[in-house]
Amino acid sequence: MPPTEPPEALLALALQVARDGQLPSAETATAARTLAPASRKLPPAMVRQAFTELLVCREVHLALQWLHDCGVLAEWLPELEATVDFSQEAGRRHKDVWEHTKQVVRQSVPRPDVRWAALLHDIGKVPTRTFTPDGGVHFHRHSEVGARMFDEVARRFAFDRPTYKKIRFLILHHLRANQFDGSWTDSAVRRFAREMAVHLEDLLDLSRADITSKRPGRREAALRSISELAARIETLHQEDALQPPLPTGIGNTIMQHFGLSPSRQIGELREALEQAIEAGQLEARREPEYYLAQVAKLLGR
Repeated sequence: MPPTEPPEALLALALQVARDGQLPSAETATAARTLAPASRKLPPAMVRQAFTELLVCREVHLALQWLHDCGVLAEWLPELEATVDFSQEAGRRHKDVWEHTKQVVRQSVPRPDVRWAALLHDIGKVPTRTFTPDGGVHFHRHSEVGARMFDEVARRFAFDRPTYKKIRFLILHHLRANQFDGSWTDSAVRRFAREMAVHLEDLLDLSRADITSKRPGRREAALRSISELAARIETLHQEDALQPPLPTGIGNTIMQHFGLSPSRQIGELREALEQAIEAGQLEARREPEYYLAQVAKLLGR
């Protein structure tokens, strides 16, 4: 690759790698590194679009490796470049975050926002890694740190606000579904689904992709756990559609009992009751009188 090539040629070559799976030669990568610094002068929208296109390709893991090899990754995503050869387990170099990330991206669903989140979900591990006296490794709150780091990435790539918010949400919560076990109550499952809201499907798909263990049976067990969570969410959704957690007409009952007029306050009281049910503080599907006692506490009566 001659030094006279425009820097956007690096992105075009990366997309070609993502599509055909053929990595350029080491000599080409060496020559390409002279162009990498100039890529920072490219319009952010152009680079973002190029990354987005290659992220959804079949051979994305090879394209990402090429971006590292030619120096573009270090120029545009130094947060991700820092994960190369960064160990997740003491004494196990093959467990570095970079290799894990490439695998997660490759096995995630090819939706752009999910793959961007997969690409960046573990960047918070670099500044949060700590070692324990017994040789263990911890990354406390790396999802929160990673979400904050993404703020700068989003500005660098000039993401539009809705896309930025979605990817940030997925990075922030990427561990949540994998924390599920069969002991969760129905209220806990409802609360999880409510908090994930419109991002639920993407988050579950990201969580499935984040399972990369090679230990016999561990990957299968983790995937079954996420499937169980998804099934319980769907079952509760169907049950609630047939018979909502709160009795029909609870808003009118509240107004009549406490002498209140129709207002936003009634909706807020109803929402507070729903949240108390989801938190396990109140039982679902009880008689209206049962909920009036809670409303009285909320009103200070």
